[in-house]
Amino acid sequence: MENVVLIVHLLLALALIGVVLMQRSEGGGLGMGGGGGGGAMSGRSAATALGKVTWILAIAFIITSIALTIIAADKSSDGSVLDRVGAGSATSESDAAETPAGADLLPPSAGDDAPLVPRAD
Repeated sequence: MENVVLIVHLLLALALIGVVLMQRSEGGGLGMGGGGGGGAMSGRSAATALGKVTWILAIAFIITSIALTIIAADKSSDGSVLDRVGAGSATSESDAAETPAGADLLPPSAGDDAPLVPRAD
């Protein structure tokens, strides 16, 4: 289910990019705006149609974004990441408090870079 929503989300993103790029600039921010066209659709009706398509795609994009967020939240565990990190460090601290440092380890036999090995009793 998540993959289907993700693929739809990506297709909506690409379609939204395409529709926005097809729209005519009305602000003339770069001085290139304006210029009329003729044809079957006038410039104003084309802008209105592209505007409607843009709104529809944008709303669908937001809906799929929310759906993906809900799916990700359902898949996650009950606790937060910080709870899991805190639990892992608390366990290692209690283990370290029970045994003195290096009590069950032999010094390395090879060189200074060799790891400590457990004592064979």
